[in-house]
Amino acid sequence: MGTGTTTAEEFTDVLVVGGGVGGIAAAVAACEGGARVVVIEPYEWIGGQLTSQAVPPDEHRFIESHGSTRAYRRFRQGVRDHYRAWYPLADPTDLLNPGNGWVSPLCHEPRAALAVLRAMTAPWRASGRLTVHTRARLERAHTDGDTVTGVAVRLADGTVRHIGARLVLEASETGDLLALAGIEHRTGTESQAQTGEPSAPREAAPLNMQAATVCFALDHVDGDHTVDRPADYAHWRTMSAPGWPGRLFSWTYPDPRTGEPITGRFTPNPSATATTSMEEALLAPELWTYRRILDRQAFRPGLLTSDVTIVNWPMTDYLDGPLFGVPDAERHLRRAKEFSQAFLYWLQTEAPRPDGGTGYPGLRLRPDVTGTVDGFAQAPYIREARRLEAVTTPTEQDLSVAVRGDAGAVRYHDSVGTGHYRIDLHPTTGGDGYLDVAAHPFEIPLGALLPRRVTNVVAAGKTIGTTHITNGCYRVHPAEWSIGEAAGALAAYCLDRQTSPHGVRDTAKLLEDFQAELDRRGVDRHWPAGVTVPPQR
Repeated sequence: MGTGTTTAEEFTDVLVVGGGVGGIAAAVAACEGGARVVVIEPYEWIGGQLTSQAVPPDEHRFIESHGSTRAYRRFRQGVRDHYRAWYPLADPTDLLNPGNGWVSPLCHEPRAALAVLRAMTAPWRASGRLTVHTRARLERAHTDGDTVTGVAVRLADGTVRHIGARLVLEASETGDLLALAGIEHRTGTESQAQTGEPSAPREAAPLNMQAATVCFALDHVDGDHTVDRPADYAHWRTMSAPGWPGRLFSWTYPDPRTGEPITGRFTPNPSATATTSMEEALLAPELWTYRRILDRQAFRPGLLTSDVTIVNWPMTDYLDGPLFGVPDAERHLRRAKEFSQAFLYWLQTEAPRPDGGTGYPGLRLRPDVTGTVDGFAQAPYIREARRLEAVTTPTEQDLSVAVRGDAGAVRYHDSVGTGHYRIDLHPTTGGDGYLDVAAHPFEIPLGALLPRRVTNVVAAGKTIGTTHITNGCYRVHPAEWSIGEAAGALAAYCLDRQTSPHGVRDTAKLLEDFQAELDRRGVDRHWPAGVTVPPQR
């Protein structure tokens, strides 16, 4: 719970808790609206999923033209321009994909995203309007009734600073502010009685959360680069999971959409770059190219001796327990990394090869890619955070193709953005297998960003008021950016008009005026007529 009001040592208009995708989008939007902003981020790099978590963007098929915001498109263009300016490209095509990974039309290095995000924030840092504290840990929240007045943060040098703010944006990866300030929220799975969702279980299970993953970067070169055998390797290599046809450490895993066994291929540095769609790739998945971030053939000959790929595959999901909300969360965080280390060791020593041999000792960790000493990501990839008990809760029946048919997703009168992704739930810490549901392109209602009770907090990332199920499509990169940008723009609007976030939503004229401001920002709040989901298999 939060503590009472404490004298602030630093005061700002807008405090952003979390410098990930949503947090940075929020900070830039708020600064552009004239606000003074402080961001606190627990890791060295801003950017969250894009950078410290080393997750190439999960994006929808319409992303090149619509279904995001002008700022997000500017970010994507900035990444491509970064490569065009500084890398010797074989073909500087307009739709450059440096890794030619098939998860996204723009698979790139975490450092490229970091460079662009730093450039996007640079004018506001230079003006003094934006302060970013990295390696800063949230320790306490200060509250006064239904208001969060500020927070206590342990900075990188070990000192504790009390930061006060008029408005607070919750953009952390696990919803830390919600817990510390006692803001009503949910974790894990809701029951069908709570949400009415067709895919919800009969009983709620607050600790039944999607698996987290500690990603890592690899290339494949001559020599033996095998890591030390992890101490608990014998345990990890024999693990299985609900719905799996065998051990986790295998090339065979359940198809998330059908549950049937599917066997992936693994070909380090394939001889040709395939132009493969997501739908085609899922029929015969090549894991090396799935999240490949540098394709050596995309650059002039001789620049790269190997491709670079990110390992974030079905068999790397950590299932032993949640990484937050439990007394042994730190232990699970350590073991999640140990699990990924064990999988790497399996790849190097025991993974079956097409020639009948085992192991790929030429696989080499790339610390320079992740900004760490060992090549593993700075932060775990958290798919599911604490979720706000919000004014509006998007549910499965708002966007499921099976429920909505040809009607498309529900349109919200208070839409502040758009997104699109299948409802994609990974196996859970409570024993559930995959849940994969076709979803229509959807809207982001402002009410999902607003707590039911607290008056000056706005969710700006994965902590919005989704359910466990709809989090599966609202959690990905472009949707998180849209959520954050809307939250930051709302904060600036409220400060300028001297009103509250709830006041904007609840007052027709203010809501219309704010939505017009989002339109001017280039925010896609609705999908064009005729946009449909791809054919389903």
